[in-house]
Amino acid sequence: MKLYHALRNAASFRTFFDFGERDVAHWFPGHMAKGLKQMKATMKNVDCIIEIHDARIPFSGRNPLFQESLDVRPHLLVLNKVDLADLSTKQRMVKELERSGVKNILFTDSLKQRDDNIKKLVPMVTEMINNKPRFNREESTSYCLMVIGVPNVGKSSLINALRRTYLKKGRASRVGGEPGITKAVLTRIQVCDRPIMHLLDTPGVLPPKIESVETGLKLALCGTILDHLVGEDVMADYLLYSLNRLQKFSYVERYGLGDPSDNIEHVLKGIAVKLGKTQRVKAITGIGNITIRIPNYTAAAYDFIRAFRKGELGQVLLD
Repeated sequence: MKLYHALRNAASFRTFFDFGERDVAHWFPGHMAKGLKQMKATMKNVDCIIEIHDARIPFSGRNPLFQESLDVRPHLLVLNKVDLADLSTKQRMVKELERSGVKNILFTDSLKQRDDNIKKLVPMVTEMINNKPRFNREESTSYCLMVIGVPNVGKSSLINALRRTYLKKGRASRVGGEPGITKAVLTRIQVCDRPIMHLLDTPGVLPPKIESVETGLKLALCGTILDHLVGEDVMADYLLYSLNRLQKFSYVERYGLGDPSDNIEHVLKGIAVKLGKTQRVKAITGIGNITIRIPNYTAAAYDFIRAFRKGELGQVLLD
């Protein structure tokens, strides 16, 4: 019965999102430009490119600046964070990526202590390299891979997972939940000894211009660009729109809202009340100023977005 009421309410919800005159703030800091230059200079010593992207947005935000590199070296696309993504349409996703020219795809959860797909990476990459000319590295018995991708998609986590799997060693790359943790191309990190394989960790590099506001919102919700470049208020509204469109109504029970809603102000007010997130403000009245408490919409929006990023609103595919 609850599902019936939810779907009945959702029938009247928005069928498109109004982006208005919004834009995505420019964010291409110096370390990204420097990193891209270093990556291109190092390419002659690389046997294979491993591109990592967030599985929740398999088609959005992949950096076109990498395309030149991907065309001249074997390329593996790793869609990470599968524990957070709805893969019920995985076959359609793979076919669409293959149509766009991506032939080698691997789905991973690099934070998982034991991920069987992580074990597939080395054999896949070895076969890909051996099936292509190695040019100046033909005589080398070791392999060098470069890990690339936009910020905060799990590049360093993947390196650490490979070391854990093949070398039984701890992490070599720093990991964080904010974009921009890795700021320079690091020295080679060994991840396997049979065959000898090293990876180059690189800074996350965004395109200088994000293609659309919607792409910017998807990247921001996945923690790939800084929240304030898009705005937490519109991020929360786009998240609500997306969850309703996908009929993912777990937010209703999580925050005790009663029914799904298409009104972000109503939802954030309910979240603030549920979590006790209020703020004191002064109100001017006819008998003087008084202090009142009102819902803290900013704190509520932050909690809503954080819950999505941690998978607490269910598995979601934004593309």
